[in-house]
Amino acid sequence: MFALIVSGCMGDQIDATNKLVQQQQEQLEHQQQELEALQSNQNQNYTPGVASPPRGGCDKDVEMTATHRGGDKFAAGEFNKALGYYQDALMACPNDERAEVNVARAYEALGNKVAAINLYRKVADTDSGTGSATVSDAQDEAKAALLRLQATRMP
Repeated sequence: MFALIVSGCMGDQIDATNKLVQQQQEQLEHQQQELEALQSNQNQNYTPGVASPPRGGCDKDVEMTATHRGGDKFAAGEFNKALGYYQDALMACPNDERAEVNVARAYEALGNKVAAINLYRKVADTDSGTGSATVSDAQDEAKAALLRLQATRMP
């Protein structure tokens, strides 16, 4: 008789546990759906590594997001990841001198001096197109980097 009472109590406990597990599973599924919805709404136009330039223009939102994330990775010493984000920013805005300098900085930090110098030269030699002698901050930074890199190669 005692065995029947114990087995009845155990059955009730198992049923209660199964019900609790089912409720928790439903909550997890609901939270997963909410997370997916949030992720799809956040940076809808931006997926790291697959930025593509807009037709005939510049996607400033993607550029700003990628540049910010690249800056965070660069500051953390994760230069390969920074390079990827900076390249995404450059893809989003192909004619942006700041994006080119950021890519060059990442190349330089990774030890790829040739690629860095080529991009720094491109920016340093860029005509602003305004018809004036105005030099951008990016051009100044590129020129300073070229001088620094040339100085490291001198005996």
